[in-house]
Amino acid sequence: MPTFTSQSQRHVVVVGGGPAANRFVEAMCARGLDAPIPTRLTVLTEEPWLPYDRVALSRALTGTDSEPVDLTLDRQLWDSPAVELRTGTRATAIDTARSTVRTTGPDGEQRLAYDDLVLATGSKAATLPVPGAEAAHVYRTLEDVAIIAAEVQRLRVELGRPPRVVVAGGGLLGLEAAGGLADLGADPTVVNVAGWLMNAQIDEGGGQALGRLIDSAGLRVRCGVMPTDVLVDESGAVIGVALKDDDPIEAEMVVVAIGVRPRDELAREAELEIGPRGGAVIDETTATSVPGVWAIGEVACYDGTCVGLVAPANTMAEVCADRLAGGSATYPGPDTATKLKLAGVDVASFGDAFATAERALEIVYADPARGLYQKIVTTDDAKTLLGGIFVGDATPYTSLRPLLGRELGGEPGAYLSAGGGEAPDTELPDDAPLCSCNNVSVGTVRAAIAGEGPGVEAPCHDIAALKSCTRAGTQCGSCLPVLKKTLDSELTKAGVEVSNAMCEHFPMSRAELFESVRAVGLGSFEEILARFGTGRGCDVCKPTVASILASQHTEYVLDAGRGALQDTNDRALANMQKDGTYSVVPRVPGGEITPAKLAVIARVAETYGLYTKITGALRIDMFGARLEQLPDIWKELVDAGFESGHAYGKALRNVKSCVGSIWCRYGVQDSVSMAIQLELRYRGLRSPHKLKMGVSGCARECAEARAKDVGVIATSDGWNLYVGGNGGANPAHGQLLARDLGDDALITYIDRYLMYYVRTADRLQRTAHWMADLDGGIDHVHQVVVEDSLGIGADLEAAMARHVENYEDEWAATLKDPDRLRRFRSFVNAPTEPDDTTVYVRERDQRRPATEAERDGVLEPGVEPDPTAPQAPVLVAGLHIPVRDQEG
Repeated sequence: MPTFTSQSQRHVVVVGGGPAANRFVEAMCARGLDAPIPTRLTVLTEEPWLPYDRVALSRALTGTDSEPVDLTLDRQLWDSPAVELRTGTRATAIDTARSTVRTTGPDGEQRLAYDDLVLATGSKAATLPVPGAEAAHVYRTLEDVAIIAAEVQRLRVELGRPPRVVVAGGGLLGLEAAGGLADLGADPTVVNVAGWLMNAQIDEGGGQALGRLIDSAGLRVRCGVMPTDVLVDESGAVIGVALKDDDPIEAEMVVVAIGVRPRDELAREAELEIGPRGGAVIDETTATSVPGVWAIGEVACYDGTCVGLVAPANTMAEVCADRLAGGSATYPGPDTATKLKLAGVDVASFGDAFATAERALEIVYADPARGLYQKIVTTDDAKTLLGGIFVGDATPYTSLRPLLGRELGGEPGAYLSAGGGEAPDTELPDDAPLCSCNNVSVGTVRAAIAGEGPGVEAPCHDIAALKSCTRAGTQCGSCLPVLKKTLDSELTKAGVEVSNAMCEHFPMSRAELFESVRAVGLGSFEEILARFGTGRGCDVCKPTVASILASQHTEYVLDAGRGALQDTNDRALANMQKDGTYSVVPRVPGGEITPAKLAVIARVAETYGLYTKITGALRIDMFGARLEQLPDIWKELVDAGFESGHAYGKALRNVKSCVGSIWCRYGVQDSVSMAIQLELRYRGLRSPHKLKMGVSGCARECAEARAKDVGVIATSDGWNLYVGGNGGANPAHGQLLARDLGDDALITYIDRYLMYYVRTADRLQRTAHWMADLDGGIDHVHQVVVEDSLGIGADLEAAMARHVENYEDEWAATLKDPDRLRRFRSFVNAPTEPDDTTVYVRERDQRRPATEAERDGVLEPGVEPDPTAPQAPVLVAGLHIPVRDQEG
């Protein structure tokens, strides 16, 4: 057996060819292999290909990738004469006394001498410790998924139906495996010992929401059950799985993804110090207990724990490379933040997600029935961010993750996007982490944009250049929205024109995409993405495309896959409230309602025990309906002549009116009739943001029309039309567009104005901000709408006419179709009564959820606290923040 010794240069041997080893080699090459002494690297990997990303296993399973996914940013890395990658080669023993590694591979057995040895052996899949486990498959490597895919195809042919597969494990890999199996045509059932999915990353509330979403994706889930036996027949073929204290599950295949165990056999045999649950113990330099031996990635045990995440592995690799290059970097401990998409479901957690810190506050927005859960954990004064969990809508993660451990720029509830919160636009400090996977700070990104920093040869003015220079956004990609926002902000400061790309998947603005989709006549997200975008879409572009499709095609908004694109309230066709129930808001055009219809609302509210309130939009809101009750409630309302008020959508909410000339002695025009006409004309019009209108019958302005997106005020000579007024956090008064209009001219101008806004505004941009961004502002709008300067007036009017002609009430359409009604089923085993954890009290003869103090017995139900009395520290976990963007 030949021995290779290092003489004229330092020889670093890396055992393992996974992501950690890949990153270590990149880090060494980036620092230069000539200093402080010439260095050559030898990397030993058992697998036959270049290091690959295990996150891509699901794509490999379904066959969307013809070759293993290569992690390297520069394939020439492995062509360097100083770097040798030995594939198909396994390290069998380490002799720390002689500083050698024994290997076996294509060239037989060899012994390599090293000056430094880096263990990056990773982990192996844990197996079920039950009888019959040898018949199960594991889900860990490309070889594993190739075997699983072949077996599924064989069983499909043999059985003539989708094979039933039990996936043991409801964590990251288990759900990923189940989703891939479903895509292959199998019929998977996930079993999990814990009471909810992903119990290592998210709490029970998040797990319930995730379970709902996974179930709606067609994956069956059984939690709180333990496999006791993999059942096989006489031939050894799998026939099912036995469960402790539960009925067995019939299956033709079992896949185990219950976790990983560090591959520390080499370290143990070499008598390195081993952690309490395995892994080679390292210090803050990544050095093990034996000089010259280092450990990184999943095999490394720091502070008693091995972590199987990308970010800690990358950080360890960078620290180890820095130390070997003569630096002084230290490992700060693992960053366990996680953001991923499982079976099409967004899941994210970071920091103290389980609120283990003393007196930690949990600000929660939960709707497990619809699969939505958002939680922010803060210090007891609700100021400093400690962590968070997001399921179903992980939009806040990207902006909150860099603020971990810092004071928030506003009240925590403002950051909960599901509640309609509008988070403050916070300027991140330079030392805030922007990309946790690659440990890139905001300051590093800003320096690269300015053309400064290590390895930056020129200013980076686009995302591709920033990724190449800083590595930010090159791994999981969850930081890309913040990266784009930082780039735009810095370019704006420098006076450089900013790209109007909507997101990384669409290189055009919303307005440009709207026109492109309209010109080509596309009707689905998949068609639009294939024609104008790249990738798979994100939280930014999916709802935007859903809005564009709804604006251009007057079709049921949840059909043909569009439901998955919609925001949460749109998916339920109702506004979700803080206790997990929903509000019901029937349309009351112009605020005019008959006694008979009032009686129907009263009957429905009494029947279902709903809290009722007249909103600021002159409608009656009914609160406290459960998801499965919504169809029954709406059947009564629709039968009585009501229709959806669209209080949940980015659409026309209402047209508010005063009494007008019908009754009021000051009224000069019939504001009620005009309000009804406008509301019935524009009902259901989907737009970049919500729309509100008002019609006042005289200059006294009792309908507050100038605070609306479209405001109409009567004069003795006709109607004055105001546009661009908004209420809310940033109120704006409407600006006069035209005066003394007749009814027909008024409607023509509103048609043009609204459709021009729908076509050209940015995503989630109110009319006031849209007009402020237009070159020329109100003057430009006047030229387009009144003077028809662009020659598109007739086209805008025709588009509105198509909307009016094809409008159909969404709830009426839902009630006609059994398939659509299935969206409103709760779990099979869900309680038929409200959750006992939600306490209700009577106040002013109505039922409402109890306050925190009332639940704790601090206050009597319905009694307001004395502001002068000493305040007890009652801010405890479970604090809920009210929903934003409601009626009014």
